[in-house]
Amino acid sequence: MGKLKSFFKSIQLKFIIIYILLLLIAIQVIGAYFARQLETQLLENFTESVNERVELLSYNLEQALTEERDDDSPSIEADVRSIIYDFDSDDITGIQVIDNNSRVLGTTSQFDRENIGNRTTELRIQRALSAGNREENIVYNPQNGHRTLIISTPIENGDEIVGALSLEASMEGVYTQLNDINRIFANGTALAITVSALLGILVARTITRPITEMRGQAKVMATGDYSKKVNVYGEDEIGQLAVSFNELNDQLQLAQATTEGERRKLSSVLSNMTDGVIATDEHGDIILMNEPASKLIGKNYIEVQSEPLLDVLGLNSHVNNLEEIKEIGSTIIDFSDDDQELLLKANFSAIQDEADEMNGFLTVISDVTEEERVERERREFVANVSHELRTPLTTMRSYLEALTDDSTWKDETITPKFLNVVQNESERMIRLVNDLLQLSKMDNKDYLLEKERVEYVKYIDQIVDRFSFNIKDGLSLTRNLPKDHCYVWMDSDKLTQVLDNIISNAIKYSPEGGEINVTVKKERHHILTQVSDEGVGIPTENLEKVFDRFYRVDKARTRQLGGTGLGLAIAKELIEAHDGKIWADSREGKGTTISFSLPLMRKKRGRSS
Repeated sequence: MGKLKSFFKSIQLKFIIIYILLLLIAIQVIGAYFARQLETQLLENFTESVNERVELLSYNLEQALTEERDDDSPSIEADVRSIIYDFDSDDITGIQVIDNNSRVLGTTSQFDRENIGNRTTELRIQRALSAGNREENIVYNPQNGHRTLIISTPIENGDEIVGALSLEASMEGVYTQLNDINRIFANGTALAITVSALLGILVARTITRPITEMRGQAKVMATGDYSKKVNVYGEDEIGQLAVSFNELNDQLQLAQATTEGERRKLSSVLSNMTDGVIATDEHGDIILMNEPASKLIGKNYIEVQSEPLLDVLGLNSHVNNLEEIKEIGSTIIDFSDDDQELLLKANFSAIQDEADEMNGFLTVISDVTEEERVERERREFVANVSHELRTPLTTMRSYLEALTDDSTWKDETITPKFLNVVQNESERMIRLVNDLLQLSKMDNKDYLLEKERVEYVKYIDQIVDRFSFNIKDGLSLTRNLPKDHCYVWMDSDKLTQVLDNIISNAIKYSPEGGEINVTVKKERHHILTQVSDEGVGIPTENLEKVFDRFYRVDKARTRQLGGTGLGLAIAKELIEAHDGKIWADSREGKGTTISFSLPLMRKKRGRSS
């Protein structure tokens, strides 16, 4: 079954089919032309024979119709009947004679004998009698498939029409001869095709045998085996092809060995690289990618194979074509998503062939997320510290320069005010430096929490009492505390610093007549503390940034109120050091709530610091 299936797919069958088709087309063209010409000739001969009989019959009928008769002479109908029956034959199936008065004088058809003596109304007869038209028509009978030649002609005596003749002749004899000839031609064609098929098989096997051997050798070569050779059967084109095939085999064996060695070297280099490598063809479509590159871009090689490099790296918005990539040299690509920040540095270099034409690109990508983050924080830190120190220093320098003036120095009203400003700015710088030192210690883990068992509700109540005595006029400070005793393992001084920062911010940003509420809720394993105000609130997009260092929503107002932008950053560090969490909720124009949770002490928990 497999061999039969292979035969139907082989070039040998195609040779045989082509050979037979060429012969069949030639025979069919010749046969069609021969049958057409034969049909035309037979029809012409048949028509010419019938017309000769019609002419002779018309002449005899004209003599009978114009002959003078006496009482002893036979009737004209008898003469007509005698004449038409003499002309009756196998191919002439019907003859009808009509006088110039459209009266039927005689007919050979048994079915029309009852019409003898009656007038006929057939149009072709009327046209022959009135206009002298001679008509020839071939009528096809769909019931039996027969064709009949019908001739209608006037019978003339000089210029006078004395009658009309209608003759019907069957053409089936002609078409029977054509069918017999076509049958003989078809049998000859079948015999010729059979002989041609046998000869085609022999010729095709002679041609395809060496090709089949080369195909088999090609399959062997595809597996990497170049040890075999194909046989050379002659010096013709196929023999020369076999020689060339053997030479190609040798060259491929050498090239394969060289390529395999280079491939192993390249594979070893790519596998042991920590950076990702992506190679493209001259059109910028990816043809190679190592495992580190797959991990960095989050796609395996199967997904990106033959895909444009610009689409995979998301560079379509930055560059339009590969030439621009070549000019860029390197760039930072942001692969960050909602869950993780990822920055990749891509270095591009063109791959050139022997003619110095570019035939691809090599892209080396590496993860620079941490480096970029550190560099960004360093720049922001330097900029923020410089800005925060420059403002009080500039103010102090201005006031000190004014105090150096004799007139200002001696003015007892202005001098104390100037010195008070200088003192406030100095204290502000001291607070900033102290906050920076504390954050630096936290970053270096260079601090120790002195934790102890504290009854949290009583502790919060004392903190709120302290702020209640010093709150500015127009503000109210309320508390909502549970009645249960809640114990927390914590550093009271550090947590006091956290609450001081949070409550102080709420007081600073609360409008006149506003209310500040401190709420404590006991949960299953944690205790939740919330400080809410009715201030201007914080935009939603800025909520996650309020705990960043030096971040302030309204920088001008914060600086005016004496803030450093480090209070919430310190609070976050201290809460997380207590194994807690801190977050902010706010609506613009409705106020802000700073919440933090701390773990409650278990009943059998031992003391530790």
